[in-house]
Amino acid sequence: MFETLSDRLTSVFSSLRAKGRLSDADIDATCREIRIALLEADVALPVVKAFVAQVKERARGAEVSQALNPAQQVVKIVNDELIQILGGETRRLRHAKTPPSVIMLAGLQGAGKTTLAGKLARWLREQGHVPLLVACDLQRPNAVQQLQVMGERAEVAVYAPEPGNGVGDPVEVARRSIDHAVRQQHDVVVIDTAGRLGIDHEMMRQAADIRAAVDPDEVLFVVDAMIGQDAVTTAQAFMDGVGFDGVVLTKLDGDARGGAALSVRHITGKPIMFASTGEKLDDFDVFHPDRMASRILDMGDILTLIEQAQRTFDEQEAAKVAGKLASGDNFTLEDFLEQMMMVRRMGPIKNLLGMMPGMGQMRDQLNEIDDRHLDRIAAIIRSMTPAERTDPKIINGSRRARIASGSGVTVTEVGNLVIRFFEAQKMMKRVAGGMGIPGMPGGRKAKAAQQKKAKKGRRVSGDPRKAALGKAGAAAGAAAGGSDGPDGQAPTPPGLGALGNLGGKLPPGLQLPPGFDPSKLNFPKQK
Repeated sequence: MFETLSDRLTSVFSSLRAKGRLSDADIDATCREIRIALLEADVALPVVKAFVAQVKERARGAEVSQALNPAQQVVKIVNDELIQILGGETRRLRHAKTPPSVIMLAGLQGAGKTTLAGKLARWLREQGHVPLLVACDLQRPNAVQQLQVMGERAEVAVYAPEPGNGVGDPVEVARRSIDHAVRQQHDVVVIDTAGRLGIDHEMMRQAADIRAAVDPDEVLFVVDAMIGQDAVTTAQAFMDGVGFDGVVLTKLDGDARGGAALSVRHITGKPIMFASTGEKLDDFDVFHPDRMASRILDMGDILTLIEQAQRTFDEQEAAKVAGKLASGDNFTLEDFLEQMMMVRRMGPIKNLLGMMPGMGQMRDQLNEIDDRHLDRIAAIIRSMTPAERTDPKIINGSRRARIASGSGVTVTEVGNLVIRFFEAQKMMKRVAGGMGIPGMPGGRKAKAAQQKKAKKGRRVSGDPRKAALGKAGAAAGAAAGGSDGPDGQAPTPPGLGALGNLGGKLPPGLQLPPGFDPSKLNFPKQK
């Protein structure tokens, strides 16, 4: 959704990186480009004016003029201001001190409230709550049936005493749902109300009556992120007619320009709490202003990627595979298949790679990624026998033909997969061996240092005379039957035992000249 805005801002900042110092003219030109980029993204004009004025004021301050890299400092300023416009800090749900907590959904027709109710209920269930969906949209045809289907898919109970299609009182249904939740021990109640237009005073009054009847802890206004600046007018009408505590953005995966996300928070003063990024029930998460700003500026969203990996990967299984990766040989095609399926459960590969920094510049390549290629790889591996998965070296021509026939691919594709797997094994071995990088455990230089240390023995003097004396002394000691002591000192030759208390050893470094026999010396007798 923010691709156009992200591309424009990236091009603006790339022109600044070549400048060592920013003048007032450079700052004015940059702010003008930022203003055009925001207006093209359909951001409300008051929001654009306030944003550009704040960026320009900070860019002319001391934090940019004294910075080592002014261009990066301007990027930081724009990032900080984007975070503030999007809400500053992540806003969490408020829960009642005494269950159940009541959450009421309101919004325009077609904004996606009923689908969002199922997504929110599923998210609450994953957080450890026991939610209850309440069907209070009794006007739209089959709205009650749609909510029941969403509840079944989300594995959440649905309270729908009225058939809908214009039959029943939504205010009374909402009031009775609280008693039902208490009896059935549900700690969160999610009320799905009828869609309405901002000018429909009767429907707005119905929403206000439901709010007065159940006194919800949170009233969430559901906004279609594709409607642009009109979201501001609608949000203001709901704010005056019903009132709400937070905003939920839907259809963030669309190709619209996304100005609603940057406008609603600034105009209404209410935080964006959740975002829906797809049609599936798990395409829903808490809205993080700092992460969204980072995505807009093409700086990636590593934290969200890590959280998705933590929810998908089993820690014990990951540790087991990490040990196999370190050895290289023990990593089999079965392990490769398990890891690939874990990555597939995290979501489309294109979305995962899109969270990496700088991937906005490779958008065309990302659009060419087809997840069905991973499905073909999985089919090839599953067509192998357990022995072939463990030891792909036994896969000969006839086996490749059988595997290709079973997986619906060509023999060439099977051969290419086996070759790439062997290459991956070699790479793992190099990584496990340190790849020759200094300081890496198991590297070539580390092994060479260990071998050199093992070969390192007694040092020999570079002076030939000293070296000859040392060799002669060692030979004399061996001829005398002596041996070096545990600390490397030579034993005392015969006849020198009377020269003080030497403990039977010569002092360190003392060596006798060759042919010298101290036993023939005549010492005075001791009294």
